[in-house]
Amino acid sequence: MSTVNTEQEPAGFKAEGSQTTPTMNTNGQEPAVLLNFLSKLGLKKFYPNKLSLQSLLEINRKSIYEEAVLSVEEIPWCFLRKLFKINAECRNITQLSNSQLSNSHDENNDLFDLDLYTADHGADDKKVHPLDLIVALFLCADSFLQQEIALKMSMCQFSVPFMLPHGNNSQCTLMLWALRDIVKEWRPHALSESRGFVEDNIVQANIPFYSFVRLKNCSLSKSQILNHVLSRGQQNHNIFIHRDMEGGSLNRRIANGLVEVCWFLPCGRENLDIFPEPVALANLRGDIYESLAEFTFLLQVSTATFVFLDKVEENEHRILTSLQDVGSKLFLVVNFKAENNKEDMMSVKKTWKDLNLPQTNVKIKDSRVNVAEFSNKLSAAIKTSLFDVKATISIVNMVDKAIELGLSVDENRTAKQMKVAEEIMDGIGVRSISHYKKQQLPLQGDNWKKLSQLEKKECRMKVTSTSGLEAYKAQLQAEKQKLREEQSKQKLSKGMKSFIETLSTNDKEKRDFFLKSMKFKFNAHSRDKLSVLRNKFKEQCKKKDAKLIAELDQALLDSSLGTEHYMREMGLVYEVSLQSEERAEEVSHLPALAAEMLLDGYPLELLDGDASNIPERWVTDVLMELHKKAGEKSRLLVVTVLGVQSTGKSTLLNTMFGVQFPVSSGRCTRGAFMLFLRVGEDIQSDLNYDFIVLIDTEGLKSPDLAQLEDSYEHDNQLATFVIGLSDVTIINIAMENAIEMKDVLQIAAHAFLRMKQIGKKPVCHFVHQNVSGVSAHAKSMTERKHLLDQLNEMTQIAAEMERQPSIQAFTDVLDYDMEQNNWNIPGLWHGTPPMAPVNTGYSEAVADFKRNLLVTLKRNRSNEVSQIPEFLEWIRSLWKAVKYENFIFSFRNTLVAHAYNNLCKEFSQWEWEFRKEILSWLKEAELEILNTDNESQTDTWNRLVASKKSEVPDKVELQQTIIKEKLCDYYKRKDRHVNLIEKYKTDFFNSISSIGNEIKHSACTKLDCILDLKIGLKKAQDIQRKYRDVIEERVMKLLSDCKDSRLSDEQLTQEFQKMWVKATENLPGLKERDVFACILDQLRRNFSNRNVNEKLQNVDDLKEIGKDQFKTRLNHTDCFMKRFLWTGDLQSFADSVIDTSTRSVLDKAKTNEDYHESFTRDLLVKIDEQLKHGYTRYNTTAQFEIDLKLHICGIASREFHKMHQRFLSDNDSRNQLEKYKPQYLSDFLDLYKQRDHCQRKVTDFVRCCIKPAVEEYIRRSLGIDIVDEIVTSCHSAEYSSRSFFQYNIQRELLQKEDFKSFVQYISQYEIYVKDWIFQHILQKMSEDRTLCKLKKKHLEVIVKKIKAATEWASKAKDGALLPDDQRSVVELITKMRKYLIRDISLSVEAERSTLFQIQSTCHPFINSLKVSIEDLNKQLHEEFSGSDNIIETLNKLPNKPQDQLFRRVFGCGQKCPFCKVPCEAGGKEHKLHHASVHRPQGLGRCRKIDTHKLVETLCTTSVHSEHAFRNKDTNQEWHPYKEYTTYYPDWHIPPDPSIEASDYWKYVLVQYNDRFAKEYSAKPADVPEAWTSITKQQALKGLRDAFNIK
Repeated sequence: MSTVNTEQEPAGFKAEGSQTTPTMNTNGQEPAVLLNFLSKLGLKKFYPNKLSLQSLLEINRKSIYEEAVLSVEEIPWCFLRKLFKINAECRNITQLSNSQLSNSHDENNDLFDLDLYTADHGADDKKVHPLDLIVALFLCADSFLQQEIALKMSMCQFSVPFMLPHGNNSQCTLMLWALRDIVKEWRPHALSESRGFVEDNIVQANIPFYSFVRLKNCSLSKSQILNHVLSRGQQNHNIFIHRDMEGGSLNRRIANGLVEVCWFLPCGRENLDIFPEPVALANLRGDIYESLAEFTFLLQVSTATFVFLDKVEENEHRILTSLQDVGSKLFLVVNFKAENNKEDMMSVKKTWKDLNLPQTNVKIKDSRVNVAEFSNKLSAAIKTSLFDVKATISIVNMVDKAIELGLSVDENRTAKQMKVAEEIMDGIGVRSISHYKKQQLPLQGDNWKKLSQLEKKECRMKVTSTSGLEAYKAQLQAEKQKLREEQSKQKLSKGMKSFIETLSTNDKEKRDFFLKSMKFKFNAHSRDKLSVLRNKFKEQCKKKDAKLIAELDQALLDSSLGTEHYMREMGLVYEVSLQSEERAEEVSHLPALAAEMLLDGYPLELLDGDASNIPERWVTDVLMELHKKAGEKSRLLVVTVLGVQSTGKSTLLNTMFGVQFPVSSGRCTRGAFMLFLRVGEDIQSDLNYDFIVLIDTEGLKSPDLAQLEDSYEHDNQLATFVIGLSDVTIINIAMENAIEMKDVLQIAAHAFLRMKQIGKKPVCHFVHQNVSGVSAHAKSMTERKHLLDQLNEMTQIAAEMERQPSIQAFTDVLDYDMEQNNWNIPGLWHGTPPMAPVNTGYSEAVADFKRNLLVTLKRNRSNEVSQIPEFLEWIRSLWKAVKYENFIFSFRNTLVAHAYNNLCKEFSQWEWEFRKEILSWLKEAELEILNTDNESQTDTWNRLVASKKSEVPDKVELQQTIIKEKLCDYYKRKDRHVNLIEKYKTDFFNSISSIGNEIKHSACTKLDCILDLKIGLKKAQDIQRKYRDVIEERVMKLLSDCKDSRLSDEQLTQEFQKMWVKATENLPGLKERDVFACILDQLRRNFSNRNVNEKLQNVDDLKEIGKDQFKTRLNHTDCFMKRFLWTGDLQSFADSVIDTSTRSVLDKAKTNEDYHESFTRDLLVKIDEQLKHGYTRYNTTAQFEIDLKLHICGIASREFHKMHQRFLSDNDSRNQLEKYKPQYLSDFLDLYKQRDHCQRKVTDFVRCCIKPAVEEYIRRSLGIDIVDEIVTSCHSAEYSSRSFFQYNIQRELLQKEDFKSFVQYISQYEIYVKDWIFQHILQKMSEDRTLCKLKKKHLEVIVKKIKAATEWASKAKDGALLPDDQRSVVELITKMRKYLIRDISLSVEAERSTLFQIQSTCHPFINSLKVSIEDLNKQLHEEFSGSDNIIETLNKLPNKPQDQLFRRVFGCGQKCPFCKVPCEAGGKEHKLHHASVHRPQGLGRCRKIDTHKLVETLCTTSVHSEHAFRNKDTNQEWHPYKEYTTYYPDWHIPPDPSIEASDYWKYVLVQYNDRFAKEYSAKPADVPEAWTSITKQQALKGLRDAFNIK
């Protein structure tokens, strides 16, 4: 038979010294037995070496759910899955489940039916020999999967393939590469006292090597004997597969020629150890005649070879006696049985003599000696031979011998990659590793660590200099820039250049071999060099010398070197190179390369634990490349394990997911690494994830490092960071580490509390390791209760530290269930390592935990699934926040900001719909009240208004319910990161109540105003009606008097004029109210409950008050210091209140309404709100309040008096009657001359009745429509949220570059905003003649309704036209009014005046009316199309759009207590005020006491510094800025999202420093030099960053 080579040469590559062997037999075919067997297992398509590790790491349905093996094809996969979970039962999965075999083995078959046991049963086709399965998998696996299988088998204490057959017996492969990854620890007896140990790669260790082979005739199972030899002192464990194991009795198909190897490793205890030193034992499957090459090789490399036999055949005798110089190396193990004939024993004796072996080298087992006793004999023989061993050979050094004998070696093709790895490491032996790292990996050296320290300093602002906070901050920035420049000057070292070039190859296999080679070499080097340092470190830890511990800890870090250091350097090379366009091009391919490696299963360093820093740009670009490669489908489930150091965290992850995080490394690598595992398509939709991300961190609370000063802080930061990133956090608890565990619980509780505060809801599971026994779960109820008590205690401590007194228990922070969130997992080892087998219960418990974890997550998706871009945002924001000492108050996250902003946008729209609904209802209510019969009594109107008022709460409650439902539905959505803004939910619900109360109040006030208007109009109309009747009577009398005379039109007009003058000479007007007295009375009532009323008694009239400029006086403030310091500021504050109030008064006074006392009441409420803030800052007196209110009320009284005068004038009886004078004259002339006046009457009716009503209809509708137009059109962004509104205003300010505008924006924010909105409305309404279009739209609606009303009113009940008589005209108008009662209000007085003495019949009137309505439509169209005065239109609107938009964006009106920036929080009733960007405090008029200079420090800097402040709130006592919430608990002032975020206001202060100083009567601020270099473009960019504008 021909040989089969398992090697696959990469394209275009041939390894040096590689052995080329034929891959087919002489007929050009693979061995049929092998191919048939692979086909049976379904593995043929993977042969040779096509099965990869990545395909097995995928999370799919079968990797989660244990399912019965239903076909032979499933056996290999089930074996691998169990093996990767370190489940020692995996070798028993070699046949179908019992239910599948039941048909072929019926229990009722005749026990003595010999045919049943002698026939070749078809059932054997359903079974596989475990060794055949292992050989098949190794033949199909690629080099890296072979390593992983070998490693997992070794962890399970299985023997592993040492020499692999190829399915024919002509050649095999030495599996050096496959065994490279196995590292073992042991304690030789020589190190027992010192408690030292040896850690080495098993292929490099010089360990005595013993081979065990057999001849053809051997009835003794050498595998069973070896298992007994290796299991002394331990529970008997099947290291080698033997005939009595499940599947072991089957005929082997392809495994003959396989050589397995295992190692005995001493634990240092003589009563447990079989041998005092490590020993390797190799086991050849099949007899030596069939595997001569393997036997020859084993004989030459072994310390001793044991040949098992019953007898020796002639060909075997020839083989054995041909051996040269075997001497004492060969042992014969003879199985003597009573039935053995004499000839058999003679063959043995002859061979023994011919080989000239000492008698001690023959071990005979007869029937009187059982296996255990015989095993002891063999053990003794091996132990004896150990003393004679002079030289041993490592597996690595067996390669030359293998090649010499014509065997292939699986490692030959890696020669080139190993050579590169050696070149990179060249020079390490010559100089120390720390020196080597400085030369070859300079970017991760001191400068990188200094950068990290500077960033922390920048966050914590522990200033020791006297230059000021912002100058100190600028100095840190300059230092950071200098370090970055130094970094950018570093040239790529030879080693790094070679590393990057080799990684950048398109040949993935070459790259993988290279990285593995690097890993092996570095690990080997670390084991050799670091052991001395570790021993010193342990000694010092016992002495507890903190200084020496710190030094040795640093020395260990400096002396650690691994592939991860090169990967870290590559990331830093990328970061640094981006500063130069030329170099950026050279490294642009690196993120894609690293992303590919992530997909291939390599971990990515997330947090550099040595420097405590993250290369953010590198991590971002790598993960974004991964996002692209995944087709932008990268939903992540992030899982983290936390726990005390060396408690099996990494082993837990490795067992759960089959990965290979380092579990015990010679190096000290700190920080966090992440690994991406693909989720299979079969389960993606169920789990809702594309990847599972595993984060492995260094252990917390290292007992050795606990004495170091920053140990707790470091652990706290790390835990907060990784818990914040995770969807699932597993807290690993080892029962033997109770003290350290308490600290970990404290850290975890703190981190979970912080996550609750920022809206993150990780799932938490507690895994209790080393807990066994079937009743462990029930018995540990007490322990679990104790754990919960501890968690509650830790939570209370953490809540106190984070100032969250409402949180009292752990369950207040997380959804925690003692039953569902606690897992008991037995110990990993079943006995004493290193020879202890793996505990199967461990694997099963971990698999159960994994399954439950994923299934539970599938059911309960509380968090929205993050994709890579969101995950990156969490990385950025969490890392920034952990660098501050106060995490909660420093946390800023753009995902949270976006989520909050999105909700604010939605809420603004819901609020407007709420307001619009009530405004529309009020419009209808107003029409209903105004259309009430004027003949009714006032009581009737009062009842109607009272009825409408009673409807208001129901209307408001209905709208509140709608908006609450919308809010609840919004929080149920999974696509807006709503979980992150859960804490704001209550604020928005409170805001709904607040808005409801405000609308209720304003609606009732509006109804009162309408009632007062109706009463006022009735008084005017009663007078008009009385005198209209008189005039109409006089007109008819005059007509009668002139009837018989023939008078010209001129004469008739003169007569009419005389009559008119006489009739109206005693016409009374409306009674004028004393507005001045009303307002003064309200002002006195405002002060009625305070002892200041006497001060107002001297004020008789408001007419002359408030005409001069208001000036502050010394008695306006109580504080002496503030009299000296803040006089100018108090004046500015007073001016601001006056301006704001005056603006509000003028807005009211511009309407056509009459003055109402609610106007003054609302004005005084508004003044009180502003004075509340003034009192806080300026400590103002009652005298200041009286003087200011008098001043404002004086201004208001004059404006409201003018408003009242205008209303009286507009509704004056004489003026109203004068309007109808031409009409009465025309009626008089027409009646006299008996002319047809139908068309004129209709025209007058339309002009006097319908046109005003149509214009009023359009006016009432326009306000709502203008707001709708602005908030739903392309301009909606400006008003979508308060943050975006702020961004737009500030951007425009910068573009205008007008100093006065900046001053007004800062000092008179409300006025500036109102002006801005008004100007914006003017601009938008003039664009594309928008206002004209809106007017025309409403005109079309109402004209259509009037036409419909005319059509409906012109018909009787039966559908026929009304009779063509004069009476029907009145009926027509009455019916029209009834039809239009909900739309317009037709003046009864105007109707009666215009239809006075109408002579026309109904039908001509209807025809003329239709024509006139169409004429009116055209006329108004033309008027609207002509020059339109938008300002006048806006001023006359009853619902002013500028007021609605102002309410939408102005918010609560609160300002930062330090820099006076306005609050941007959504709703009105929020718990915390916040702003996106704060500004230098000097811009808010703050100045230094000693120098009188404006303060340049930003409050976002101050609140994280050691500085203090004092003001009226602190009673002029100094108070730390860090504890500002003591006095301002409702303000949240986090640090700026970036240094550049505050560039906007820094730029403004620099540009106008002198002018602000002059404006504020202060001296210019001492701005840091660095600020002067900020450009306008940088300022705008900073503004965009601050408001998250992309």
